[in-house]
Amino acid sequence: MTNSTPRPLRADAERSVHAILEAAERVLSADPNAPMEKIALAAGVARTTIHRRFDSRLALIDALALSAAERLAHAIDDGRPDTAPPLVALHRITANVLEVKGAWAFALGVPAEAGSAAAELHDDIARLCLVVLERAQAAGVLDESTDLLWARSVYYGLLSATLQSPPEDAELDVDALASRIVDTLLHGVSRSE
Repeated sequence: MTNSTPRPLRADAERSVHAILEAAERVLSADPNAPMEKIALAAGVARTTIHRRFDSRLALIDALALSAAERLAHAIDDGRPDTAPPLVALHRITANVLEVKGAWAFALGVPAEAGSAAAELHDDIARLCLVVLERAQAAGVLDESTDLLWARSVYYGLLSATLQSPPEDAELDVDALASRIVDTLLHGVSRSE
């Protein structure tokens, strides 16, 4: 009987893969058509090391997309979407997502192939977003008539807009930006006093 589970990487090989993925994010963010050799140089590894770990450019990009999706899923889990008070979870998740999406924009922009591990993670992330919004609705934070699928789309739009065009007062930290996004989601762009 053969074991189809891949063996875990040695610690040095794991560090090498981690360095390659981080370098790939930096290099491909600046130049999506950059060759593997440029990624190897940025990672501080030999070109053969990249080719030994990733048999093609597509394999490297797929691994990069999966790694970024895993980071995003971890960031959301860290916000305790199932157990933290809904507003606390929403704020924490928003701050975490801003950090991860800001650091891994290229990889998170790679469309996940249907049925892939990255696609499954993105599906789970979308489900957890609805969980938080449902909990917020049950707590009275969102009106009971709120269309939660629409609210999730608006939330995603606010995240994207913040990452693509940070506010002019760019000195705001990630927590302040998260507060702004959550406040806008819950109250719109203006409030009547």
